[in-house]
Amino acid sequence: MKKKVIIFSSIIVSLAIIFAFIYQSREPFAVNGTGNPYSEKDTQTVLSDKKWLLTFTKEFKQESIKENESIYVTDKDGNKVEANLEVSKDFVTVSPPEGGYDPNKGPYELHISGEIESVDGKTLGKQKKIKFTAMKQLPTVASNKELNSLFTARLEQMKQEREESKQFFNFGRSGDESTSSSEDSDGAANADMATESESSSSGSPDGHSETNVQVQGVDEADIVKTDGDFIYQATDQKLKITEADPVEEMTVLTELRYKDFNPYQLFLEGNQLVVIGHYWDEKMMYGGYGEGKSSEGDMIMPMHEATKAIVYDITDRANPTVQKTVTLEGGYVSSRKIENHVYLITNKYADFWMLEEHPEADLRPRVSDTQGEEEGDLKGVPYEDIRYFPDSTEDNFMTIATIDLNQPQEDASITTYVGSGNQIYMSKENLYVAVPNYGYGPNWANNESTEVYKFAVDGMTVEFRANGAIPGHLLNQFSMDEYKGHFRVAATKGQAWDENSPSSNHLFILDGGMNVVSSVEDLAKGERIYSVRFMQDKAYVVTFKEVDPLFVFDLSNPAEPKVLGELKIPGFSNYLHPYDENHLIGFGYDTKLEKDQWGTRVLTNGVKISLFDVSDPTNPLEKHTEIIGGQSTHSPLNHDHKALLFNKDKDIFAFPITKYNENQKDGSYRLDFEGAMVYGIDPEKGFTLHTKITHQQENTLYEDWENMVQRILYIDDHLYTVTPKEIKATKITW
Repeated sequence: MKKKVIIFSSIIVSLAIIFAFIYQSREPFAVNGTGNPYSEKDTQTVLSDKKWLLTFTKEFKQESIKENESIYVTDKDGNKVEANLEVSKDFVTVSPPEGGYDPNKGPYELHISGEIESVDGKTLGKQKKIKFTAMKQLPTVASNKELNSLFTARLEQMKQEREESKQFFNFGRSGDESTSSSEDSDGAANADMATESESSSSGSPDGHSETNVQVQGVDEADIVKTDGDFIYQATDQKLKITEADPVEEMTVLTELRYKDFNPYQLFLEGNQLVVIGHYWDEKMMYGGYGEGKSSEGDMIMPMHEATKAIVYDITDRANPTVQKTVTLEGGYVSSRKIENHVYLITNKYADFWMLEEHPEADLRPRVSDTQGEEEGDLKGVPYEDIRYFPDSTEDNFMTIATIDLNQPQEDASITTYVGSGNQIYMSKENLYVAVPNYGYGPNWANNESTEVYKFAVDGMTVEFRANGAIPGHLLNQFSMDEYKGHFRVAATKGQAWDENSPSSNHLFILDGGMNVVSSVEDLAKGERIYSVRFMQDKAYVVTFKEVDPLFVFDLSNPAEPKVLGELKIPGFSNYLHPYDENHLIGFGYDTKLEKDQWGTRVLTNGVKISLFDVSDPTNPLEKHTEIIGGQSTHSPLNHDHKALLFNKDKDIFAFPITKYNENQKDGSYRLDFEGAMVYGIDPEKGFTLHTKITHQQENTLYEDWENMVQRILYIDDHLYTVTPKEIKATKITW
């Protein structure tokens, strides 16, 4: 038996080596262009200002790329186009001629010489060509036939990819529907994150706290809101409104329970409350394909999920009345509020695989916009309101709905785009959507890039303006920032766990047209980004693998960003928050290294708070630290910035936490505390624990979800800890 196992294992190893050799020999050095994967059979459609960003599966010799010979563009007559070529260490950018590609001179061909060499001397092999046509504006879908033809082409492409992946034992790009981007849902564990120094205090001049947001003046929805008199809470499929004053007699005025709606995000604007959540309709979810027909009689798809926003008039807090309900088919991505306008973004994945059996299927996302308590029918977005990003790899619909709270009787403005992203950043003037493009070929992990779409925002109007591309992938919305007309973004290229395509980290600055104007590249090889904070003309980036380097960037000259200083310490920060212009707070984990027969492992060893002194940006210092608990200790603040309550004037740095301590007898970890920890921070003295607040019963072995603190807020001189079950007030005594 043992001999058979050895023989079988030897055969498997030999086959693996043979197939790996064949695969690497066939395409030892590959190139990706942003947009759909390269295929000589396909003609791509791109915008006339398209910037091709070519990433390679191996590090290439820059000197092997010869001007106007190795990479160039020709028009339909074979004449070379005056495209601008920029060669970087990790990628090549091909920018269009001034004024963009002339649609009348297409189709064009992007030529990539097979003589380009990798650093190990291998070449691309045969010359590659990417054929494309150009259009001046984002195209609009005109009909069911045109929309379905887009997805039919994608379906054929995926079949081809699937066949190729079968031939190579699924090396490289997987080729199935799951390659679409994952949602960046505010309601999920990977919630939206934040970025601007002006938001360093979550206080209000009216004496109550506000949500810790990314950009001052751009509100973000959260599970709890307060106006200083009442506390509004979305929890456990219900909406609760609690009168907070007097503290001794806190009263739940309203508790609305929902049947087919699960609220998890709120906006507050004067006497209006916007409740956003997950909506389902059993008839449409489980009815099966073809049982429903639209008003036009077309076949429609069953609905998998939808997002609903309900606008309440809360003039009478004890009796909220519905002003408006907007329902969008698709999963909730994110939302923002600027003054009286709410911007709601959803993703709906198209079931285009059904087109094989039902080529006439109506794949459009459905929407409903009704007044008062009226239940409206979901109808497909009009075709003239659906646009598409012609070279996106995303097989979904992104819908942006804008609601004017000053005029709830008016219809919401709804626009849908084919192709979407999983990261959102919004300033007062612009919305940015980051769309991942996945690599393929050998060393695929080092061959990814990110497209960023820019939309101008003005009241009810959201209009596409430009798009750009960078190599690598983003961590979260903290990775993006807009400042004085420039867009700054930090990205990780490659994977920290993959020795064949070791990771590196970059920071890029783009202009208003989304052209890369400068960059700092190849930082912390073998590590990945764990947190980013942009603060006006500075940026702070934390990378990690075994130690935590904190990089300080000077971005005062957008044409020449540079690293001023670096600090290496144990542990890492998941979240960075400004304390003042000279100090930065890091929140993350302490770590320890453990060696075993498999090598060295990095283990988290309690939650860690750091106060960094960045007064000398060339020499950042970790001035004070606080380590809480041992392994398994965790806080929502590790992944959701909205869990933080910070107010420098009141000396409050508060967050929910679940603390575990190690049992010295058997090495196990047992629950020690669950609740809110409230610290004070002094640049000279460091961290002071003001108080701990728990709602859990004494001597409990496991945290009870209903009594877990989700948010901490303040009103005047009291802290309020909010759990799904109750709200508790605690006097501020320091």
